[in-house]
Amino acid sequence: MDLDSIAQAGLDGRSITREEALEVLRCPDHDVFRLVTEAGRVRRKYFSNRVKLNYLVNLKSGKCAEDCGYCSQRLGGDTDILRYTWLKDEQVENAVSAGLASGVKRVCMVASGTGPSNRETDKVAGMIEDIKQAHPEVEVCACLGFVTEEQAQKLRAAGADAYNHNVNTAESHYTDICSTHTYKDRTDNIETVKAAGMSPCSGLIAGMGETDEQLVEAIFALRDLGVESVPVNFLLPFDGTPLEGQEPLSPLQCLRILAMVRLVHPDTEVRAAAGREIHLRGLQSLALEVVNSIFLGDYLTSEGQPGQDDLAMLADAGFVIEGSEEDLAHHQLEHERISVPIRKRGAGTQLAPNA
Repeated sequence: MDLDSIAQAGLDGRSITREEALEVLRCPDHDVFRLVTEAGRVRRKYFSNRVKLNYLVNLKSGKCAEDCGYCSQRLGGDTDILRYTWLKDEQVENAVSAGLASGVKRVCMVASGTGPSNRETDKVAGMIEDIKQAHPEVEVCACLGFVTEEQAQKLRAAGADAYNHNVNTAESHYTDICSTHTYKDRTDNIETVKAAGMSPCSGLIAGMGETDEQLVEAIFALRDLGVESVPVNFLLPFDGTPLEGQEPLSPLQCLRILAMVRLVHPDTEVRAAAGREIHLRGLQSLALEVVNSIFLGDYLTSEGQPGQDDLAMLADAGFVIEGSEEDLAHHQLEHERISVPIRKRGAGTQLAPNA
């Protein structure tokens, strides 16, 4: 694999080929860091050292009628998650304010279920109007499932900048993870929100038993759909779902996947989304050399890394928050006085050594 020529394609604004994408996913372990460096050249050409912060607000949780095998909110799922109906306006305002205080650029308004009723669409449209009136500089992304043309237009008129509906996996793998709707239902919905004037946001979940070829299939399908933001999730194998107990991906494989996505979508927002803490582990900051976007804080039904830890990770790696264009000092990251832990185990003690 010629990493220089693969990177040059991205620097020229071109996607790598499907064959090259497969090569990236099969990059030997000893070349992965070099792969990240080359994909990072592409990332920095289009996004410099900026990182876009996104923040999820789960407006309605659980009790979904769909049976997506990965989802903790699925029909018939036996998961120990928070379940509640629509948040009150004050709760939404408090959640949004918390994200904005940490510098988020996009607020993602999410509700469980197949799709909203017209009344629920009106409810969310009102929330969006309130956010845009108070914070006109903030992007709002809606994620409410399947919407009609009229509902999509109403959300756009209220000020929704984007709409998220992930394809989640390749079309050839879709029937293995869901039976209550089809892959085409999702891609048709993406076309509906695009027609309404909202920026299409769609990505996938890696680690659901798909093949390398299916990962490539999904990422090229997203390119063909013209999506403008690609969240890359890594499976959270919730107990009580069909995919519970699924083995995590290795951190190096996660880097390969993110690099492949970047090289297929050289000038598109690529987001390290749910599961990054579990699968990337100690290589999270290295992933920032490839992606230019993350979720700050918690996800829909699982806890994420503490928000202040995310901000410290960005600062330590020399990144800036998109929209602030300055270092992270203005977020007043607290540097606690270092207290060196004294060794009281191992040699010279009765306690077992740290090994």
